[in-house]
Parts: sequence; C-alpha cells; structure tokens
Amino acid sequence: MKNIRAAMLCIVFALSALVSTSQESRIPLNEPDNNKPRLFSGLPDKIPVTINNIDNILSAPVGRNNQFRLSEDNTLQFAGEVISTASKYNNSIQTVVIRSDVFEGARLTITKVTHPDGRIRYSGRIISFTHGDLYELENQDGQLVLVKKNYYELVNE
Repeated sequence: MKNIRAAMLCIVFALSALVSTSQESRIPLNEPDNNKPRLFSGLPDKIPVTINNIDNILSAPVGRNNQFRLSEDNTLQFAGEVISTASKYNNSIQTVVIRSDVFEGARLTITKVTHPDGRIRYSGRIISFTHGDLYELENQDGQLVLVKKNYYELVNE
C-alpha cells in the first residue's frame, strides 16, 4: 500500500510538472507612434548655434522668463522660463533647463562640461515627449549645430 501511494504521488508530481507552464517573462514593448504631431516642422533640419549664446543661457538665473537666442541669424529663438539650473564640481558641470512658452510642452536642456585638461564639451536637446521630433545639439566639424531628429531615434518606449 505504501508503494502504491508513493508511486501515485510521483505520477501526480510528474504530470503537474508536464502540464504547468514555466515563468515566461514577456517584455512589454510599445510600438512607436509614428503619427505623433511634428513640433518643429517649420524649422530647418540643422541650425548652427554659437557658443556665446549658449554661455548666456547657462548663466541665466532660475525664474527668468526671456527670449534666448541660439543662432546668430535668429533662425531659432527659444522663449521660455528657466526652471532649473545646476552647477557641480566647482562649475566643471553646468546645466540649465528652460520650459518653452512657444513650443508646446518642449524643454531646452543644455549642459557644459569642462574637463580637467581645459577641453569644453556641450550637449543638449529640445524635446517634447508628446511630439514626434526633437533637436539635439551636436559638434560637427568644430561647430555646434542643433540637428533635427525623429523622437524614436532617441527614445525607446
């Protein structure tokens, strides 16, 4: 009787192991929404930016609401309020965030990094999470340029 009970218990465990499903971890992926409206459709694909204008933006205090010039030819003026500034490590890293008054939901973020050997690197972007395009600050042949990109080139949801 004990052997039959043990055999039945083994059979039950074997059948439950065969029937049960393993833990499947399916990664929830959202498909890109290529129908998001374009915020910068009326602007060029590349906008040259001057370092003097970026340094003026980086020195703006929090709460300042103004028009910030990014290019010398006034291709892009970014009107908005400075909502955040940060300076770390004896001003070797400076960051400013500006909320746009003109471009709905867009934020301009600019960061200046000064390396110990004196090199300076700028990075930044103008992005709105509800729109399908953005601008990213790139160094192209020694010139800072805002380059228009597709939202899903930068962000994976």
